[in-house]
Amino acid sequence: MSTPRKEQKDQTRARVRQAALELFSTTGFDATTTKAVADRAGVAAGTVFVHAKDKVDLLCLVMHDLLEEATREGFATVPKGPLLAQLLHVFGKVIAMYGRVPNLAAPFIKHLPGASGPNADRTNGLTFEFLGALSAIIEDAKARGEVAADIESLGLARNLFALYFFSLISWLGGFVSHAGIMASLEQAFALQLRGIERAARAG
Repeated sequence: MSTPRKEQKDQTRARVRQAALELFSTTGFDATTTKAVADRAGVAAGTVFVHAKDKVDLLCLVMHDLLEEATREGFATVPKGPLLAQLLHVFGKVIAMYGRVPNLAAPFIKHLPGASGPNADRTNGLTFEFLGALSAIIEDAKARGEVAADIESLGLARNLFALYFFSLISWLGGFVSHAGIMASLEQAFALQLRGIERAARAG
């Protein structure tokens, strides 16, 4: 059972997160200060650092829940059908989420690889969970004969994630529109899967 003190802390955390979400989305990540977040949340400036190590970790606090919701929805609603369609469904949920918060997506993708702090750690943990769930989808594809039995599922999941991340970088760099990400990703995934599908048929 939660205590009044924990409930108060959770409520304060939610206010800090919401304030950061609003300011990062409107003012921009670089232009927003932690003091401005504290003022918007109605808390002391030092209170922000109770919930986040620094501004990047605060961004991870904001993005964690958005990512978690998108990935859970994606994996919970995987359609029946070929592996490529399943992959595009799952990754499409995350890409659509980024499209709804473009002012958060760019700094988040830029800073996450070197981020540290409790929220960054939780967010990085989502990536490992994502890879594990992706591996399970690939295992099912093996059972259907779409993927060769000797393909390491986690290794393939990492390769697919790398292609997805490159697509995000291409979008943020202006090389592809958000609307064009999925077409680019479909082409990259199809190329990756072509060899293992042939290997599965040969086996």
